[in-house]
Amino acid sequence: MKELIFASHNKGKIAEIKQILSPFNIKVISSDDIDLPDVEETGTTFEENAVLKALSIAKLKNVPCLADDSGLCVNALDGRPGVYSARYAPNRDFDKAMDMLLKEIEDTKSSDRSAYFACVLVLGYPDGTYKSFEGRVDGVIIKQKQGTSGFGFDPVFAPLGYDKTFAQLGAEVKNKISHRGRALEKFTEYLNTI
Repeated sequence: MKELIFASHNKGKIAEIKQILSPFNIKVISSDDIDLPDVEETGTTFEENAVLKALSIAKLKNVPCLADDSGLCVNALDGRPGVYSARYAPNRDFDKAMDMLLKEIEDTKSSDRSAYFACVLVLGYPDGTYKSFEGRVDGVIIKQKQGTSGFGFDPVFAPLGYDKTFAQLGAEVKNKISHRGRALEKFTEYLNTI
């Protein structure tokens, strides 16, 4: 596989995918690169949303397509924001979303700050078949935003075993241990079998 459409307009995800797949000499073409429509996420799970996106674009372009759905699941909030992570705050304003999240956790009066990031990658084919790959990283929600790299909820999430947030660790470390990095590792293992 020399080229791969990645069904996303999210610049942070696109950059991560390109960086992680670069050693495999796969040219990643994003939805922005070829002016593809956004596929509405109407599923109730990460996998359902990733399948919707991958198969819609694979059928539209008649080539295999990779898509992902991912999000932050906070245990004190019964797993929210989960599949609604990108829509947690109006206009996908993650600065506001992080403030809302931190306040909501404080309001629960729970001492449980455990959380995890989940990612499901789906490689969809024009014939409607697909293969999915899951990744997860556990951690904690810290009390205030720290760090400036990364995107989304990275400044409030510290992975287990680290005293820094994803936004402080830098792309190289984050990509090795992140939910998306782990899902992509399974995806690249699969590529070696086809």
